[in-house]
Amino acid sequence: MLYHLGRKALFQLDAETAHFATVQMLKRAPRLQGALLGQRLQAPREVMGLRFPNPVGVAAGLDKNGEAIEGLFALGFGFVEVGTVTPRPQAGNPRPRVFRLEADEAIVNRLGFNNEGVDALCRRVERLRRRPGPLGINIGKNADTPIESAVDDYLLALEKVYALADYVTCNISSPNTKNLRDLQSPEALERFVGTLVERAEQLAGRHGKRPLAVKIAPDNSPEQLQAIARVLGASGVDAVIATNTTVSRPPDLRDSAQAGESGGLSGRPLCRLAESQLAQLRAQLDRRVAIIGVGGIHDEASAARRYAAGADLLQVYTGFVYRGPALLREAVRAARAG
Repeated sequence: MLYHLGRKALFQLDAETAHFATVQMLKRAPRLQGALLGQRLQAPREVMGLRFPNPVGVAAGLDKNGEAIEGLFALGFGFVEVGTVTPRPQAGNPRPRVFRLEADEAIVNRLGFNNEGVDALCRRVERLRRRPGPLGINIGKNADTPIESAVDDYLLALEKVYALADYVTCNISSPNTKNLRDLQSPEALERFVGTLVERAEQLAGRHGKRPLAVKIAPDNSPEQLQAIARVLGASGVDAVIATNTTVSRPPDLRDSAQAGESGGLSGRPLCRLAESQLAQLRAQLDRRVAIIGVGGIHDEASAARRYAAGADLLQVYTGFVYRGPALLREAVRAARAG
């Protein structure tokens, strides 16, 4: 009831202002009586050599700058992924850039990796008092870095976050940074991932191994997805996150005005597409490579289908905006049932 009252108030604000207000509230969650729900959300599993108290985490994008990590863990999430963070601070694309499709339980965003930069994030992570589950840090490139030099940005960010993260995600699939998805082509992906894996192995010698994940787009043909799976399966990466937001627009969207905004679509309309992409990946990847399922998970049934399709872990974001902590409990219950 408290969540629904809060959501009603937040939804009176524009989407980006509501996001900011939510992060500020989550920063205070560890200090709220009764906020610590994690003991009731246990479904332990080991993935990527890491122990997760439960397999449901927060997707990157909700807490870009690592401001609310403790608050998110206090709600009961099994892991938290922050970012996407870039080497240098950047403002992102002009506002307005986030749009709710309430009738569809969806969001369109074209934020463009707005963040305070990797150094600010690292300072916050260093100050963390409580970390009851794995922390992932999601890295990307600055908008003004040419795509042919993108790997340099990822290397710089990787070196700064490696010792602080439990795992690191390379985001090469946002539709809101020009040409970023070009890195998913087989030739570019092979060079890119090979360089990152090699550097991660060097860093592991000093800090211990941190698993490396790659986040891909949902807008791949079966042939493109097969090529991506072939490259990633042979690369030495530890996980694939499937998927990011989609540039497609399902024909049955009810909020047609907001759907016409450019950017990535997330939420319930993405569910079947992300699920299909994950199932195709699982059929082509060795079990050594974990798959984290994200995109459109909105209830217990959609979470259960994602596990059945081959997900080792799940992440939520837009579904959490619309459903709140109830979605977290349902997704954990689906994991226990499976």
